[in-house]
Amino acid sequence: MSKEEKQEEYNPYEHRKVEKPSSDVRATANIIKASLGSGLLAGPLAFANSGWGIGLLGTFLVGLICGHCVHILVKTSRGCCKIERKPQLTYAETCKAAFQNGPKCVRPYATAASIFAEFAMLLTYVGVCCIYTILISDSIKQLIDRYVPSFNVSVEYYCLITLIPICLLCQIKYLKWLALFSILANLFLLLTYLICLYYVFGDKITFSDKRAVGDPSRFPAFISTVIFAMEGIGVVMPVENAMKKPQHFLGFPSVLVVAMSMIVFFYSTLGLFGYLRYGDVLRGSITLNLPIDDWPAICAKVFIALSIFFTYPLQYFVVYDIFKKYANPYIKDNYRGVTEVTTRTIGVCICVGLGVALPLLEQIINLVGACFYSILGLIIPGIIETVFKWENLGKGKWVLWKNIIIVIFGLGSLVSGCTVTIMDIIKIQNNKTD
Repeated sequence: MSKEEKQEEYNPYEHRKVEKPSSDVRATANIIKASLGSGLLAGPLAFANSGWGIGLLGTFLVGLICGHCVHILVKTSRGCCKIERKPQLTYAETCKAAFQNGPKCVRPYATAASIFAEFAMLLTYVGVCCIYTILISDSIKQLIDRYVPSFNVSVEYYCLITLIPICLLCQIKYLKWLALFSILANLFLLLTYLICLYYVFGDKITFSDKRAVGDPSRFPAFISTVIFAMEGIGVVMPVENAMKKPQHFLGFPSVLVVAMSMIVFFYSTLGLFGYLRYGDVLRGSITLNLPIDDWPAICAKVFIALSIFFTYPLQYFVVYDIFKKYANPYIKDNYRGVTEVTTRTIGVCICVGLGVALPLLEQIINLVGACFYSILGLIIPGIIETVFKWENLGKGKWVLWKNIIIVIFGLGSLVSGCTVTIMDIIKIQNNKTD
């Protein structure tokens, strides 16, 4: 039986049994929240690196590429489900199945592809959890330093203070329940976005002293930050697999189209106008540039801390899901509940501990975007679609050439972004020693 006949014969949706499935609205909320967070507030700094003209064009193009990569990942996963006769596959399982059903020369590497994808996923979302810890702590520290000056401690201590509430929130097990927190987090993020625009338009905005095209040597930092803000690739398969109507994830209109359109709109508007208002003095998050004495600014700092806090368990869900996959076969049923609570807590402690050790917000955002999200969100989807469709690449092998461009873009972002970020970190450390 040919690959096409196998795909037509089996419908994975008819065999998919999901405990507590989520609606289209909740799925959309989870995708938006998985992408938009600290990355949105770093948008103005990204535009400062690129210039407002390159920033607008680059944001649209990166959004288009990231959205397309999510599309081909989900479509490839569905094709693999039909051939493997399985109701659903994870990100890593999709990589393995694509190689197993690809050309004979790549089939021996199926297990290696799965392990590589899982390892990249784990590193990516541990990095995201570190970033979220730092951003929450920075926002709290600014408020405490202003209104309780006697309590003057470093941001590392605030990372430890947030540990207990984060541990409690990360005990939530189902995406359906996490979607409620995602909706709440999206609301807080929207309010923060509106308050930032209130301050942005509260003074005169001029184009004359702002660059349309920035320093080309800073373009990699811009691309890394945008990729970090746009990508939520690790949450895509869990969200699609948990949907009540997964066929609504792709198409037009669809969960993916609505989510990516909103992500690009929010990021481009705040990035553009934030840069035009504050220029080159922007910090890692635009909320850190807001005045500390005004009540709207105070609300923005509180709202973004709450938004990131409520998003934390969604990002951590990916980390724990990988651990659970390998640990479950070795855990006895009567110890499963205690083990889950314990391991979730230990995992959060590790992520917060790394955040304490590396409190460089802007540089970690760039590094995660350049290295990990480039691999997960661009390079791997391009490769697995090519492998899976090797026998049917279209006229002129357009799928192959299209994916070669995507992979080259991902590799370029990875190498250049990591190089620029590492140089920035070295420069910062040298300045500290001096």
